[in-house]
Amino acid sequence: MGSLFEELEAREATARKRVEALEAEVAEVSGRLSAAREGLERLRIARETVAEVLAEMTPEKPGVAVDTDRSSAVDSVASAYAGAERHVIGVLTVPNWQPGMGAEVLPRVYRDILEVVTDARGPVRAKQIVPRIGLPAEAGKIEGTRSKLKRLVERGWLDEDTPGMFTPARRRGGASPNSR
Repeated sequence: MGSLFEELEAREATARKRVEALEAEVAEVSGRLSAAREGLERLRIARETVAEVLAEMTPEKPGVAVDTDRSSAVDSVASAYAGAERHVIGVLTVPNWQPGMGAEVLPRVYRDILEVVTDARGPVRAKQIVPRIGLPAEAGKIEGTRSKLKRLVERGWLDEDTPGMFTPARRRGGASPNSR
């Protein structure tokens, strides 16, 4: 019977080595997955930042005229960035609010932010909005959301009566008090 126990111990040792090898592989793949996710997140942030910069460019800044006439905006972006791999279609991602305009014209993240502010009982801060739109409460996400909130204020979708406190826009006479 001694040889049966020895055989079982040998098989257990082999199985243990296999488990350890697989755990090492999992750790390596997990590290590579984490690095790939981090790279993906950096690329997403870079793309969003470029889109925001292009959206904020004014006629005084070289290259692009921000205009509600989409065809002229596209032409000026194409000429300003001739030779770029991608052409930007429409520079103004958050249009100025106009009577009769609904939130459906906004990009998805802006609609989510607008919905949270509208549903709130009172003024809200960026750090209160971030978890409600499904983002982690990290400084970078809060600052990005604050930037989007400020853009919604300057385009007439929201009001900011107290710095950092955002409310739905009170429209007087058919126009937002914040619209230009």
